[in-house]
Amino acid sequence: MATTYEFPSDLLAGQEELHQVRAELSALLKRLPWSVEPMDAFSDDTGWRKVERPASPGWTEDEQAEVEKLRRREHELAVFVTTHRFWAEVAAADRVEIRTRLKHARERAQEQTEE
Repeated sequence: MATTYEFPSDLLAGQEELHQVRAELSALLKRLPWSVEPMDAFSDDTGWRKVERPASPGWTEDEQAEVEKLRRREHELAVFVTTHRFWAEVAAADRVEIRTRLKHARERAQEQTEE
């Protein structure tokens, strides 16, 4: 593809925040108990693989609120990025490649500063 696109600063900022929110949400979900509601431990070996879970105390109201806040922000940012006016300037055939470039713009910028 010969065309080079300059991403608008608000689109780059939105994509960067989306990366950050997704990382924060992922880290939070890894720290939380496996079940939102309190659940007893269980073991099931009737399927194609054995599944075991320890007892879960569930999530606190604060934890639930934090997950909800991050999911809501993730959704807002995803909508902002995917519906940005910039995409109207990009040929339909090039949008997937350009969207991928936007997703990896942070890594490219870091690589350029390291050179």
